[in-house]
Parts: sequence; structure tokens; C-alpha cells
Amino acid sequence: MAAREDETILQLAQENGIFIPTLCHMEGLSEHGGCRLCLVEVKGSNRLQPACMTYAEEGMEVNTTSPQIRSYRQMILEMLFSERNHVCSVCVSNGHCDLQYLAAKTGLTHVEVPYLNPSVAVDASHPDYIMDHNRCILCQRCVRVCGEIEWAGTKGVMGRGINSRIIHDLNEDWGNSLTCTSCGKCVEVCPTGALVSKGKSAGEMEKRRDWLPYLRLMREE
Repeated sequence: MAAREDETILQLAQENGIFIPTLCHMEGLSEHGGCRLCLVEVKGSNRLQPACMTYAEEGMEVNTTSPQIRSYRQMILEMLFSERNHVCSVCVSNGHCDLQYLAAKTGLTHVEVPYLNPSVAVDASHPDYIMDHNRCILCQRCVRVCGEIEWAGTKGVMGRGINSRIIHDLNEDWGNSLTCTSCGKCVEVCPTGALVSKGKSAGEMEKRRDWLPYLRLMREE
């Protein structure tokens, strides 16, 4: 399988129809390598490698579907579900959620790790959008699209580990942000129901992302 010098394992796999799950990756945004769902086995390495951050090399042998990898991916998905309060049946993104889709795709039927049940807020201060921290998986797509595509830099991350939260400006309510342009790009790239438009009922929040690579190209030109 041929690859370009600057091509990652994930890009090469996608071009050749090989499925590698990911949540933080999105075409048109910089790589983050945070979700670790795209871990693969590289022959000669004693640790799993993130496909989105590992460049293809001549003679490289990669395994994307070993029992160890499948076990790790399910464990990561379980931890994502347990860290926040994901209740799919009442979520506006039910049926249109990347986290939900990958759970079904990988055969995850239940969560064996303890749920943390954190007390996290819902920010509905913006006139058009809602930030529900209960459903946030900290993929930081919203942070990257806000800084790299919209050039607003409104969103950021505060805290560490499971206590991390997406914030606006200096931890202001979203509706009080002086930098937010209300473009809605962060809402469209969110893989779950953490960022949604107001007025949506359960299962009604579909998101469009096909515009992102085009906008990235226009920015670079």
C-alpha cells in the first residue's frame, strides 16, 4: 500500500476503505490525538500508536483490528460513557451521535466501569445554542474550529483530567462572551449532544460538516 511522505496511518486507512474509529479527528482541523480510539499495532513497536499522529513509513506493518486493539477501544468508549452523564434516549443528537455510533460499531452493549455521575452544568445563556457539559467528551473539535477556522478563539479548556471543562473566554457564560461570533461552527463539528441548537427535541439534531475541508482550504489560500 503506497503512502505519501506526509500521510498518517489514519489518512492512508481512510483512503483505502479501512475503518479506524476516531472521535477527535476531523478533516479540516489539526490533529489532537486525544481520544485514543485510533490506536493501532505497529510491528516492531512495544506500544500501541495513535493512527492520527503516526506517519506512514516504508516497510511499516500495521494491524488495525487485533483482539488487543478491539479490547482497548471498547474500554476507552466505556470510560467516555462513564465520565459524564450520557442518556441517549432523551438526547437531541440521539441517532446522529458519533459516540453512540462507535459504541454500536464496536459492539459495546454495556458499561462495566463505575459511572462517575458528575454534577456538571448546562449553559443555555446563548440566544441560539446550548452547551451541555453532561454530554461533552472533550474531543476539543469545538476549540480547534473556533481558533483555526473562525479565528475567534472563544473556546478553550480549563482544568485537568476528568475535571476538564470547555470554557468560553475567561470562563464566562457563553451568552456573555465578547469574542463569540455566533457562527455555529462549533455546534456543527461537535460529535455528541454537548453543543446543539436551541428548539430541538430528542433525535432532531443533525449536523453538517462537509463544509469544513473547503473552509480550511480557503483559509490556507
